[in-house]
Formats: sequence, C-alpha cells, structure tokens
Amino acid sequence: MYTLGDISRKGFAIHRNRVAMVFDNRNITYGELEDRVNRLANVLLGLGLKKGDRVTIMAENTFKYIEVYFGAAKAGLSVTPLNYRLSDKELAYIINDSEATVFFAGDGQEQRTIGLKSDLKGIRYWISLDNEVEGFMFHENLLAKASGIDPMVDVDENEVAILMYTGGTTGLPKGVMLSHRNLLTGHYALIIGYSLTRNDTTCFSLPMFHVAIWPVICLLMMGGKSVILPRPDVGKILETIQNERCTHMVLVPTVLQWLVDDPRANQFDLSSLRLITYAGSPMPLQVLKRCMDKFGPILAQGYGMTEAAPFVTVHFADDHVLEGPRSRLLGSVGKVGVCVKSRVVDEDDHVLPPGEIGEICIRGKNIMKGYWKNPELTAQALRGGWLHTGDVGMIDEEGYIFLMDRKADMIITGGENVYPAETEDILYQHPAVGECAVVSAPDDKWGERVQAVVVFKEGQSATEKELIDHCKGKLAGYKCPKNVEFWKELPKTSVGKILRRDVKKRFWDPPKDAES
Repeated sequence: MYTLGDISRKGFAIHRNRVAMVFDNRNITYGELEDRVNRLANVLLGLGLKKGDRVTIMAENTFKYIEVYFGAAKAGLSVTPLNYRLSDKELAYIINDSEATVFFAGDGQEQRTIGLKSDLKGIRYWISLDNEVEGFMFHENLLAKASGIDPMVDVDENEVAILMYTGGTTGLPKGVMLSHRNLLTGHYALIIGYSLTRNDTTCFSLPMFHVAIWPVICLLMMGGKSVILPRPDVGKILETIQNERCTHMVLVPTVLQWLVDDPRANQFDLSSLRLITYAGSPMPLQVLKRCMDKFGPILAQGYGMTEAAPFVTVHFADDHVLEGPRSRLLGSVGKVGVCVKSRVVDEDDHVLPPGEIGEICIRGKNIMKGYWKNPELTAQALRGGWLHTGDVGMIDEEGYIFLMDRKADMIITGGENVYPAETEDILYQHPAVGECAVVSAPDDKWGERVQAVVVFKEGQSATEKELIDHCKGKLAGYKCPKNVEFWKELPKTSVGKILRRDVKKRFWDPPKDAES
C-alpha cells in the first residue's frame, strides 16, 4: 500500500463485506466503497483531467469526502479540501491559487458555490454531491453511468495527493503539499502509536477538510469502521458511541470539555470506549483531570500539524498520571513516534541540550513536500532538512516534549518572555472560568502587557481583581494578567480551537472610528 487509492483496493481485497463507514444510518461496505471510488476515478478521467490536475471539495462531513480523496488519487489527481467557514474572499483565493478545475459541492453548499462562480478562474466542472441542482452535474448520476473497473493509473508515491491550506498566524493561507508517501507514513505511525485494529470503531465528528480526518483513514487502512457525524454535536456523539459500540473518538480539548460537562453523558452507555485521543490545542490540566475522572485512564494525546501529515508525537494513556512524580507528564505532548525525529534549536539553529527551551524541529518521511508555489517559504520552513514548527518547547532527558506555546504567540513584557498557555492553565484552575485566552496587548510602560479574556461557566462569575489575585498566588508577577476582559464567547477554528490571533487583533487593531 503506497497511495491513497491503494487503501480502497486493499480494503476490497481483504475486507469487502465488512462495513467501512456509517453515515446517516447508511452502511457502506469496503466492496461498495471500492466500486464507488473506481466509478468516480473514471468520471474524472472521462472529463479530460490528467495526472497532476487538481480538484476541490466544499462539504460538511460525509462518506463521499473519502470517495473524492480516493477517487482522485486513483486518477492521479490531488484534492484541495475547503473550510466552508472561511469568507468568500478567502475561499476564492484558495481555489484560484490551487488551480483546481473541478469543484465538488456538498449538501447545503450549492448556493454559496454559485455565488463564488464569478470569482473562480479555473473551475471547468461543477459537481453536486448530494442534490440535483441546476448548473451542476449530479454526483450520483455520474457514478451510475461510469465504469466500476479500476482505471489502474500509474501513480507514484511522491506525487501530491492532498493540497491542504493552512492559515498560520499571519498572511494569506499556505498550500501544504502532502504526497501519498507523506500521508501513508503519518497514518501508519498513528496506527502503531494508538494500536488501532480492524476491530476498532471510531466516532468521528471533527471536520473532514482538516488533518483531523486521520482516524477515518487509519481505520480504512486496517479494515475497521468509521461512524461519521456531520459535525460535533454532543448529543449525537453520546448516542453514536452507545449505539455503534464505538471504541475510539478524537476530539479537540474544547469539545471534550463540552462533553464532560454535559449532564446527558451519564445517561448513555459509554463502556465500549477504550481510547479517547485529543489534539489541536493545549489541554488545560483542570479539564484533563475532569475528563480522566469521568472516562478513566483512556485518554491519549497527539501533537501534530498539517505539514506533518499530521503525525509528530503520541502521549500514551498510561503516561496520564494524576498523582506522584510522573504527574508532571500531564504537561507533555508525549514522545515522537516511529517515523519522526525531533530536536530543539535556538534562533541560530544550534541544537539545544535536554531541558533548554527553543523551537521544536522535526523530520521524517511524513513531512510535507513544501508549500505550493512558495519556494522561499518552503526553504525557510525546511532549512537544514528539518521542519521548523514555530512551536516553542523543550525535550527532557527521557525524550518527552513539552510545548510552551506558539513562537508567534509569545508575549514580551518588560524584557521578560511569557508563554500564554502557562497563564491560561492557571486561569482554568479558577472554578468560575469556562474558557480563556491570554494574549499580548499594547502597553505604554512595558511595551506589551499580559491580557486575559475570560468566558465564565454558566451561572458563575468573578471580578477582574479576583482572577488576577488567583494568578499571583501561583505565577511570577510578570506572567500574571494586567487586565482581564469578560466576553460571552471566544473566536474558534473549525475544530473548536480558540483563535488567539483573533483575540489579539481586538487589542492591537485600531477601532474603525479611529482609522483615517
């Protein structure tokens, strides 16, 4: 197995009568998946697309997302998944920059797609996945008329399979070129790291346009089952785990916090779960402890990124220890896995010894080919043959990686470096704090100040002074917030990660009435 297209081939050969995916009460077997993937590959080739061409897809979660990924792979094409929560301007930029020629629109996205048409330069074919809509070819009609015979296009493992855009902290979205080898290497490492088998069933609700799709791909590689939900809905997640006897789910810390705080969680049988993985943003220790009290010692962490397809580390469940000397590991993201090497470097790329703080760098066959049409940024990110992650942290004597924060999020106040995650973790220990973000804000005296924004738990409250005093009892003075604002909600990404950069902009960008 060395391309995405080989996943459905092998699934058919080995597991053809097993259920591969469940969506909206529909079971899709490995045999049906391979047939539909072959038909879609032949549709794309029949439209005149050739190896190296690109397609794009905008849809909520659906089993058809996998069909597009695998069908394009069999035809030698790459796929650009779109975050439908972006603005029309951002979407148009990504689609045009990717040079895609085919646009797949999922249920509910057709009218928005029509509104984008005039701004899209290269799209020649418009395909609706779920509904017959004027101006679109209908996916199901196309498949019904196409051949189910595997086209057997010769695809090299180093060709680009997915062109996935990531916003980063500044500037325009960057297209990350992930080859078949990058993706399969990363997913093999995840299978090994989390001991996934053909007997596992995942409850998947994070966006499929994101690298968080990994559990679905991993279980398709192994012959397991993926139950796909359109979006993260706590009630549906609980119901699905009980009814499908799911053994695994992956969530970001924000959604996991919703789950553990939801009183309905006590009404469902969740005993089938053997593993809950979390990633996407730092897990506040207080939230992690509540989750472990609720679910038991079955939580494991992963640290990854789009550029690593997405694997970097695994933090095993048995390293999640609440008491004693090893409880310090709760602050770690684990150790690098079987396919990755890591090191920490200073500003001059000199390797630092264990325990010293610098930028985390990684290398392996899972690391991206580079940034699409941006050789300068590629050379900077991959200098010396190592991916410079932009994450600040350290590696201890045992090989555990501890992340301090994003390099771009570090606050420099009065010459001292403050990592927001450290202050946030203390704020989360206050009983009234439901969510928080710590960012830099301009300060006449110190240059930058530590600014906190807090969302209270329902029915809870506290004063600014109470929260600052709470931090002063646990942190050095310069790490404590100088000001605290109280908001009804915090801006988040599509996977529920708090967007510090959007919070920060509220303090640094001048108000509109002050602009000239």
